[in-house]
Amino acid sequence: MGRTLAEKILLAHSDAEEIAPGDFVMVNVDVVMANDLGGPHAARELVTMGVDRVFDPSKIVVVADHLMPAKDIQAAELLKALKAWCDRQGVTYYDQGRGGIEHTVLIEEGWVVPGSMIVGADSHSCTYGALGAFGTGMGATDIAGAMALGRFWQIVPGTIVVEFTGARNAFVTGKDMILALIAEIGVAGATNMALEFGGDGARALGIDERMAVSNMAVEAGADTGIFPADEVTAAYLEGRTDRPWAAVSTDDDADVAGRVPIDLSGLPPLVALPHSPGNVVPVSDAVGRKIDQVYIGNCANGTMTDLRQAAAVLAGRRVHRDCRAIIVPASQRIYRQALAEGLLDIFVEAGCVVMTPTCGACLGGHSGIIAAGESAVTTTNRNFKGRMGSSESFVHLANAWVAAAAAVAGEIVHPADVVGRAAA
Repeated sequence: MGRTLAEKILLAHSDAEEIAPGDFVMVNVDVVMANDLGGPHAARELVTMGVDRVFDPSKIVVVADHLMPAKDIQAAELLKALKAWCDRQGVTYYDQGRGGIEHTVLIEEGWVVPGSMIVGADSHSCTYGALGAFGTGMGATDIAGAMALGRFWQIVPGTIVVEFTGARNAFVTGKDMILALIAEIGVAGATNMALEFGGDGARALGIDERMAVSNMAVEAGADTGIFPADEVTAAYLEGRTDRPWAAVSTDDDADVAGRVPIDLSGLPPLVALPHSPGNVVPVSDAVGRKIDQVYIGNCANGTMTDLRQAAAVLAGRRVHRDCRAIIVPASQRIYRQALAEGLLDIFVEAGCVVMTPTCGACLGGHSGIIAAGESAVTTTNRNFKGRMGSSESFVHLANAWVAAAAAVAGEIVHPADVVGRAAA
């Protein structure tokens, strides 16, 4: 019997000779990631465990992104202590102005390669599957264990193969593809599973949009979401990393838990209505909803692809007088490229606020949280009640085309109604 991509990665990183879905295995890790929320907790747990030094400083990355820039004295003290800990341990630390949002930074900076095993103190660590890695999130106590031992326990997931077929319509992005899947299987439809994305529709995606798809695998309950590495992956990694890697794929005779076909040819832009990523409707069903704030950014939808889409809508137009728009490039690299391409000037001219790369309002931390009764359209990944501010606010998830169009109209509209059918 053959093996799935996820099983092959886990087997290559364990001492087991055979594994099957449901087995518990100890897995050796290639990279451990922590941020400014989970990192301090993990550091305290190491002290409690009596561990003075991490297992291998070269395999640990800490990114300040959730509380950065510091919103208050408590956050400032925490960031100060975290940097001091990283300096003592000799681990890589991406500070403000030098990195960005964790998952984007790790992918951009060459930490992620196909077939690698990466754990992060953040549930959206599944984003690393965009490059064919097994990325998964853990709590800070488990991250401390991985920092100390270089390994962690993992239940071997079953695999659901998602076949994206057909050509996409205008204004349909990777964001819509993963929303379509969540609408199909539900927010718990991939619990204890790995989602593997295939088909000609998946292979046609660039890395930016693969990140958007993998990022929200956890919103379907999955442990991870993986794209098999291909020539797109290889081209992206060329000159970006010196880490060895080899493409891994699922065997034809592997036993998979299920297959889900998604036909893209009839898929419209989608919107996840409050208060669940699974509450998905075509944009036409959400038209007319008044919007107080638009937020374009996050760990997988603040890429150059997203910013270019937003700029195509906002160029020569203005943000509606009753709406606010916040643009958050996901990393310093993206910020500088957007600056070089003139996109930031387009955003500012349109009346947007351009933020430093930060998680910010995505988690309701700072830099744009919303008030009671307000509604937002955001390219982020969660719209739970109270996620971006007041528990009495309303968050809609959508792609950058839809979000930018809402900023111009002050309400949800089809992007074609703002820029024309041929603009995408």
